[in-house]
Amino acid sequence: MLVYPSSIDLSSRTLCFLARHLRSRRLEIGTRWRRLTTGRHALLALAHLRCGDTYAQLAAGFRIGIATVYRYIREAVDILAVLAPSLTEAMRSARTKAFVLLDGTLLPIDRIAADTPYYSGKHKRHGMNVQVLTDPSGRLLWASPALPGSTHDLTAARTHGIIDALAGAGLKCWADKAYQGAGSHVRVPFRGRRLERWKRRHNNSHAKIRCLVEQAMAVLKGWRLLQSSGAARTASPRS
Repeated sequence: MLVYPSSIDLSSRTLCFLARHLRSRRLEIGTRWRRLTTGRHALLALAHLRCGDTYAQLAAGFRIGIATVYRYIREAVDILAVLAPSLTEAMRSARTKAFVLLDGTLLPIDRIAADTPYYSGKHKRHGMNVQVLTDPSGRLLWASPALPGSTHDLTAARTHGIIDALAGAGLKCWADKAYQGAGSHVRVPFRGRRLERWKRRHNNSHAKIRCLVEQAMAVLKGWRLLQSSGAARTASPRS
């Protein structure tokens, strides 16, 4: 087995944050001894989530069993899922913003051709649909649980209660053409190729505002696991 030095492009603050919650969890359940300290446990979980390192690679690197790696990662993911803000909490934060941005993304997964619900005709591949809300600067406010990739973005937004939550909070939202019909509080561009000049100007202005949501998508997909086939099976935030 060859061993080489590596790095994770995350701050020590992130490591300490997760290690602190893992320590609290161990105290809560009365754990007396573990093969890894909470710091090493947090490092193992972050290496998997951020870099996509496999269970076998982590088992060799941390000198523990593959089953133990699985349990450690599952425990860390469960803790992070509980800490994720709910949609209600996200709406509370969003009320202080001028408006929010809404978009959907596809997280790729491995499926066979028979798994039709997971196949996205738009992206021509199998995956899971995740809805994302951001502030006007593109900072992530909330990410939804995953739905099968064939789910339309507007259907997904309605399923998660995003459209009703935005209306209830009186928030204006910028979204793409997929959300047409969501209501007057969700602003979308005009559809069609031969648009009047003022409609083209409106679409250009709309695109300049909405493009900032791509920053949040980049943050999400900076976690290598969400670019891999195991993305949908690892975790889903609270709705």
